[in-house]
Amino acid sequence: MSKVMQLLEEKFGYQTFRKGQAEIIDKILRQEDVLGIMPTGGGKSICYQLPALMLDGLTLVVSPLISLMKDQVDSLNEMGISATYINSTLHFSEIQQRLGQAARGNVKMLYIAPERLETADFLELLQHVEIDLIAVDEAHCISQWGHDFRPSYLKLAETIRSFTQRPTVVALTATATPQVAEDICHLLSIPAENQIKTGFARENLAFQVVKEQKDIYLLEYLKMNQGQSGIIYASTRKEVERIYHLLKHKQIAVGLYHGGLNEQERSRNQEDFLFDRVQVMVATNAFGMGINKSNVRFVIHAQIPGNLESYYQEAGRAGRDGLPSEAVLLYAAQDLQVQQFFIEQSESSIDYQQNEYLKLREMSQYAHTQMCLQCYILRYFGEQGKECGRCSNCLDDRESVDITLDTQKILSCVKRMGERFGKSLVGKVLTGSKDQKITQWRFDQLSTYGLMKDWTQKDVVQLIDYLTAEQYLTPSEGQYPVLTISAAGIDVLLGKQKVFRKQATVKQLVMDNELFEELRALRLSLAQEQNLPPYVIFSDKTLQELAEKQPQTSLEFLQIKGVGQNKLDKYGKQFLELLQQK
Repeated sequence: MSKVMQLLEEKFGYQTFRKGQAEIIDKILRQEDVLGIMPTGGGKSICYQLPALMLDGLTLVVSPLISLMKDQVDSLNEMGISATYINSTLHFSEIQQRLGQAARGNVKMLYIAPERLETADFLELLQHVEIDLIAVDEAHCISQWGHDFRPSYLKLAETIRSFTQRPTVVALTATATPQVAEDICHLLSIPAENQIKTGFARENLAFQVVKEQKDIYLLEYLKMNQGQSGIIYASTRKEVERIYHLLKHKQIAVGLYHGGLNEQERSRNQEDFLFDRVQVMVATNAFGMGINKSNVRFVIHAQIPGNLESYYQEAGRAGRDGLPSEAVLLYAAQDLQVQQFFIEQSESSIDYQQNEYLKLREMSQYAHTQMCLQCYILRYFGEQGKECGRCSNCLDDRESVDITLDTQKILSCVKRMGERFGKSLVGKVLTGSKDQKITQWRFDQLSTYGLMKDWTQKDVVQLIDYLTAEQYLTPSEGQYPVLTISAAGIDVLLGKQKVFRKQATVKQLVMDNELFEELRALRLSLAQEQNLPPYVIFSDKTLQELAEKQPQTSLEFLQIKGVGQNKLDKYGKQFLELLQQK
């Protein structure tokens, strides 16, 4: 390993390996096929770049994105390592020239897209060049259960099997569930015991879910993090354009990136972001894979992505340098419809679509859980983790309220409806709706009909989402899931288990009467200055919530009901000064 350590320091500038790197490199040098599962920013590239320098023959790197190839090849050449790429941006003559370099042994690494393996000229090259290592980057693309399945990756498995002298194979990904990892190993003939996982946890990332006033929150967040570099993801080009123009109007240094721009525009905008000429990049998920910008301090999802794998991969682009960074999901229920539309419009098999609906539901439950957000993600990837202490759920200091009775009402209603319906109809029955379906199915005759008539349907459905995320209810597969009661839910129905939920407690008196009176006095003073009735500034209900939650920052202040951007700008400073003294 002394040669390995020497190269690590001499070429890459590191004196120690990150977790998992040494084990993967050791297996490659022993000519063993290996699968490495490491989080975004975990240092996957070195796992094949360093062995490539020690092997006699060529290393083929199969990579799905043009931007990733160029970025990595530029970095390698900068370090004095001979590498090149072949992709659709090159002319025929350039491709032939680079194939010639590879054939003559003038380059150690050749980056290609999986489709390239199917071309006649490339297959010809393979007959004449000694290939010692094939690195399959973003290996989840090979599995139909992966979040970015690409049929061209399946051809890759066939090509590898066709080699006269089979090279060593290293597959690398940041986002593989146990099912996807098993699929990769099967397709690439990697022994199950040669699966190296370094753990999915990112110790420097703080996860947040925000459900109110998305645009206002976004603008305030960027104001508070002025000068920091970040990415804002949206699901559609239209939404990317809207957010881009909103930020530009507010004089924020912003760029945009989506598939509707031409190649020149995308490259220019990407370069502006990499060189810190713009602070924020607003983009679809077409942006970011393989972009090794280490100082991205935050990643904000303005719309919910289709699955947790995509979310975690995109969120992981924050804080690649190991410094504290944030991943924020701005959640709105209507954004789920965008992802459902994408699934409906895909030409994939029914099984694949059903699996995508299942993943989308898991993503939605992430937005509703009150367990540690990092733990929720780890559980999805088949790991157990300890509470991170940094996410919005871990920092939620609201009181845990016993909601066992309300939970029993919901579970009982699901049971009495035969466990054959979805959350929307359950919510309507509980709130006493006159919907035609209810009379048609005679659900108005049930003992649970109208049992929560003092609740809004929206609040009941949100509670059902919470109980689903906490696994008291189990939704079926498919686009329109029906609810059944889990084993934990049955224990709740039988009175063997209690259910708690963090929420603002309803109290007859304000938690801190003295503080409430001080807030009222400040409100009165501001009202008299402007000759306004005090309630126009803030209602008593808003003051009560301010006294209970005592926000300390403008972002926390925005989460109080009755506070919008206008009120924050006008009165936030004075009220926060008072609250910060407490």
